[in-house]
Amino acid sequence: MTGPAILLLLAGLGAIAWVSARARALRLQTAARATGRRDAVHSLPGYHGWYVALWTLIPAAIFLAVWANVAPGLVTQSVLADPAAQSLPLDGFSRSAILGEARAIANGDQAGAFNPLSQGLVEPYAHALNKYGVAGAVLALVLAFAGGAYAFTRVRPDFRARTRVERLVMASLLIASLIAIVTTVGIVASLLWESFRFFSMVNPIDFLFGTKWSPQSAAMGYGNDDAFGAVPLFWGTIFIGAIIAMIVAIPLGLMSAIYLTQYASPTVRKWMKPTLEMLAGVPTVVYGYFAALTIAPALRDFAVAIGIHGASSESALAAGLVMGVMIIPFVSSMADDSIAAVPQSMRDGSLAMGATTSETIRKVLIPAALPGVVGGVLLAVSRAIGETMIVVMAAGLAANLTVNPFASVTTVTTQIVQLLTGDQEFDSAKTLAAFALGLVLFIVTLLLNIVALRVVKKYREAYE
Repeated sequence: MTGPAILLLLAGLGAIAWVSARARALRLQTAARATGRRDAVHSLPGYHGWYVALWTLIPAAIFLAVWANVAPGLVTQSVLADPAAQSLPLDGFSRSAILGEARAIANGDQAGAFNPLSQGLVEPYAHALNKYGVAGAVLALVLAFAGGAYAFTRVRPDFRARTRVERLVMASLLIASLIAIVTTVGIVASLLWESFRFFSMVNPIDFLFGTKWSPQSAAMGYGNDDAFGAVPLFWGTIFIGAIIAMIVAIPLGLMSAIYLTQYASPTVRKWMKPTLEMLAGVPTVVYGYFAALTIAPALRDFAVAIGIHGASSESALAAGLVMGVMIIPFVSSMADDSIAAVPQSMRDGSLAMGATTSETIRKVLIPAALPGVVGGVLLAVSRAIGETMIVVMAAGLAANLTVNPFASVTTVTTQIVQLLTGDQEFDSAKTLAAFALGLVLFIVTLLLNIVALRVVKKYREAYE
């Protein structure tokens, strides 16, 4: 019996359990009210239905999750015990390849065998898969019936089904929260451990303050000295994400927010604001193609036309300009919300004192909304320095320490992608450098987010 069929059958049993328990609870509660025992009724019939349905589904679901991990080992043991498996080679890799091919044919994922030994194991594999598949399905159904029957016997007017169901829901919400927390802790722990391994091979001072980045030379056996200086990567990240992109995003985002909140009519705002925010939904790879195929060649031709020789078709300026356009919605949305939150009475008071609309915006609205604007800018910077695809496709991979916007540079995220692409040895400094770069990037973005939240929280004015 296939997995989807078992799940569909269990879902049907759960629905039957819900309907039956609800009907039984409704009948018993009606009888209790008819005899004058209104105080004996505790939970609505629907809660009794959910209680029985959950007891029907959860034990079976837990068993199936465990069985999905146990059954493959049992199937393999059964196949290896078959006489046809006696001719398998002793080499572990070859044996695994033959068994995997036989399993694929038995499951219908592969039409024929490349190894004759695999074909002889197809029948034992099919028999074992069918046997343990049926066994798992039967045990799951038995658990579902047992759990449902146990819960069904507890359905009575005074049973606190609502309390039990709500406790289960609260436990599920707690588990979901803990999963997010544990995942974050696991990510940080992984970064710290792998970074510790890297810094045991490379001096942290050389990594943080060195100006030569050439991990490939270290991988070729030339040593780790002067090969992992990450300053060019840090500068490239700042140059593209925090300087060029912000020069584009801050003025355009702030001015668009001012126009939409102060000058645009309700009809224009209704259409322009969602259109502007659509930029945030465009995949970054699309921005990367646009930067690499349209913006970068145009900037190279422009640089040559004004006499800048050696301009690259992969430049920091191309990546920064497109990245700035990408993060305009972040700045605009935060600025829009902050300006809109300023009380109308402050604007009306400024206009009543004789100030023009532009003076009111410059001297009243912007200062009052500045904390939110600053917070939005910092969040946009943290988003920009973590961008990868645009930089990979438009800025290049050269670790140059330069202020020339028409030159090729690279960033931290780009190097992480390059270091972890393909088959890598995770005991070499070249590969472990990606984790050290990830740790630095994680710390910087975390600090930017903390500062942004503190700025917004500390300097936000509470308007009545």
